[in-house]
Amino acid sequence: MTTVARRASAPRRFLAGVRYLGSGLRLWARSPRLMLLGAIPALIVGALYAAAIVLFVLHLDAIAAAVTPFASGWVEPWRSGVRIFAGAGLTGAVVLLAVFSFVAVTLAVGDVFYERIWRTVERQRGGEPPAVEEPFWRSAVRGIGIGLRLLALTATVGILLFACGFIPIVGQTVVPVIGAIVGGWLLSVELTGYSFDARGFTLRQRRRVLAGDRAAALGFGVVTYLLFLVPFAAVIIMPAAVAGATLLARDALVHAESRPA
Repeated sequence: MTTVARRASAPRRFLAGVRYLGSGLRLWARSPRLMLLGAIPALIVGALYAAAIVLFVLHLDAIAAAVTPFASGWVEPWRSGVRIFAGAGLTGAVVLLAVFSFVAVTLAVGDVFYERIWRTVERQRGGEPPAVEEPFWRSAVRGIGIGLRLLALTATVGILLFACGFIPIVGQTVVPVIGAIVGGWLLSVELTGYSFDARGFTLRQRRRVLAGDRAAALGFGVVTYLLFLVPFAAVIIMPAAVAGATLLARDALVHAESRPA
């Protein structure tokens, strides 16, 4: 395959990733009761996060001043300018952490419901994978470990985005784009957990498989990330994202198996 062909295929795979989420949304029409159950945990957790975000916005000026004490003695407009940049950087970092942690907490709260959605999609697309025999405690420890590792990575990226927010123009243009891309990738890794865990994949193996079809993973993850930023949309999108992530994982595994060793 030529380089041009590879480049041409990336946009198509990105759009294919977007279609995975669209397929998940169509499950609302086919299995509305199941999807409604999946929306309940998102509604509960989303209400708590909405309250926290409102508090953050109301106190953003004070927080920005607290993280820029070195600017307290500066004259205007430099003091206000640096605090505006700090506020923008803080907002980007908080958004990234909020979206990822919202998904992680919602999956934990509604695990029973989301597992039913995952199983439904697996059965519709050819059957569930063979169960991996292991003690419950080992599965739980592994799941917590993966969640903490992904959360640590998200926090690290959030700190970097905050720091870059101080760079004029770049902090207000490039940084939000990077945040959406990184956030989208992390969401794809997190939401495909049901499919990969059922097949006994480690976090490293999960990332490797998704990286083999990175454009599709980003297409799915970035659009999901952006929709989570729309007020109240997460309630509808969350169960659809679990369904779409199942389709993404299944196709990514097919791609991985078809690649030459």
